[in-house]
Amino acid sequence: MKSNFRLTLLLILLTDALCAQTYITNVSVADVVQHRWLHNQTVTISHELITDIRPAQQAKIPANAAIVDGEGKYLIPGLIDAHIHFSQTGGLYTRPDAIDLRKYKPYQEEIDWAHDHMEEVLRRYLQNGITTVMDVGTTINFLKHRDAFKDATYAPSIYMSGPLLTTYEPAALSNLGDDGPFSLVKTVEDGLKMVQQQLQYHPDMIKIWYIVGRDTSDIEASARRYLPIIKAISDEAHKNNLPMAVHATQRITAQLAVENGCDYLVHSVDDELLTDEFVQLLKSKNTILCPTLIVHDGYYNTFGQNVHMSHHEQRMGDPFQLGSLLDLKHLPDTAMINRYYRRINTPEKMEDTKAANGIMLTNLRKLSDAGVIIATGTDAGNIGTLHASSYLTEVLAMQASGMSHWQILEASTINGAKVLRKEKEFGSVSKGKKANMILLEADPTTNIENITKIYRVINKGVVIDPDTLIPVSPVALAQQQLNAYNLRDIDAFLEPYADDIEIYNYPNSLLYKGKSEMRLDYSALFDSAPDLHCELAGRTVKGNVVTDQEIVRFGNRKIEATAIFHTEKGKIQKVYFKQ
Repeated sequence: MKSNFRLTLLLILLTDALCAQTYITNVSVADVVQHRWLHNQTVTISHELITDIRPAQQAKIPANAAIVDGEGKYLIPGLIDAHIHFSQTGGLYTRPDAIDLRKYKPYQEEIDWAHDHMEEVLRRYLQNGITTVMDVGTTINFLKHRDAFKDATYAPSIYMSGPLLTTYEPAALSNLGDDGPFSLVKTVEDGLKMVQQQLQYHPDMIKIWYIVGRDTSDIEASARRYLPIIKAISDEAHKNNLPMAVHATQRITAQLAVENGCDYLVHSVDDELLTDEFVQLLKSKNTILCPTLIVHDGYYNTFGQNVHMSHHEQRMGDPFQLGSLLDLKHLPDTAMINRYYRRINTPEKMEDTKAANGIMLTNLRKLSDAGVIIATGTDAGNIGTLHASSYLTEVLAMQASGMSHWQILEASTINGAKVLRKEKEFGSVSKGKKANMILLEADPTTNIENITKIYRVINKGVVIDPDTLIPVSPVALAQQQLNAYNLRDIDAFLEPYADDIEIYNYPNSLLYKGKSEMRLDYSALFDSAPDLHCELAGRTVKGNVVTDQEIVRFGNRKIEATAIFHTEKGKIQKVYFKQ
């Protein structure tokens, strides 16, 4: 009797295992370690794991199996963003220590927005093919929030450090309790105590914000003054089997950090061209570098009112945070805003920025060619670096350094897993690893931008159509067209509109119909008004109708108007203008 029961149970378990399997057939599989393609493969997924990879002609597929046809497609590991910050939104108001606009938007609203929209941010990462994210400097409240998404198939895998253990704490971000991103360390004892405090929240690494030069103009003297603290924190992290990450942008701070136990440098050196000795130091210590090439430009372009967002970022980024980056064109504190504008746009500052960017690119090429482990990360959440959509911009900057497409793919997948010492668990399309992958319509090794041509995302073993992750809302369509209007990007402006769009003078006087007419009308406007800017003065949403109160400025003119957007089937179908 017992043997019959056991046999029945075994058959049930085997049947469940077969039914839970998914087969991706006839697909080209990327080997990101050996830099090669394995063509015409069938990949088997059982629950959350890759359980088999073999030539398609050798695969035996059960009749009732779930099949994804990979013919003509390319399967790569899920992308890893190895440097983000959930506590920052990417918008204009997220860093009051960089530009203090709290009188226009209280910082608590930014904190609340970041928590309230965490699910949407995670969905956006997955929609962009990013199946793993690392928050390298979060808050205690986000550490507490993390586990709520552990089993969610719409969410990437999340890894976090605790708050940044810092040698300098900005006043605008102090005294925030469990919402604070920084913990000021003044002594070795402080450092040891703060590591122990973070351990109860199970961080995946410890992070130091190694800021020097605030106490003296001698950068090296300042760096060495704090070195005992750096060393003590590093030793305590390693004693608890946690990687040590360090923010260090000067050569001397990076060197001292690596010499004293840093496992993960989370920024490029931008003040010196690196020597062979420095390169060998990183190699000998097996230190991983995350270059974060674009984050500084996000600040400079925003403060200098030179924001340029690609069509991809406008389509895939959060439209409301993107829109906020353009608010400096209409906020009333013109004296402060003009100070930022003038400082960023001086020839000296522009030359300094160009030089720093050149140093970072040259150093990245040298390190990559020498075999230093590079991990792709955006530092998303900082002003001007949008969550998820900025990944392509970072990758293109890595390409500009001279890294090959295969080197970039390796940096964007398996090398990110190495940061966490989890390369045996995920980061490559390999038997026994987590089934976190993206199925692409085109080969990313011929054009790295093809990482955005996503047919399906496979996350935690579940096959997902990326277009289903974030439903298109009427208010998002209205915001997208407003952003593109202010960026004078005619193609991005037209995208939210239906091909047979109808434009009316309120209430019912038809002006014209169709995108071709609209293109002519707005192209002429964008060409003739380089200082064109539309301020959103108010917005109401009722069902599929969005009503915007607008203030449009160009030259010395200002026009107040109302635009009423009627949306259907994910597009704007009709617009009514009322002045």
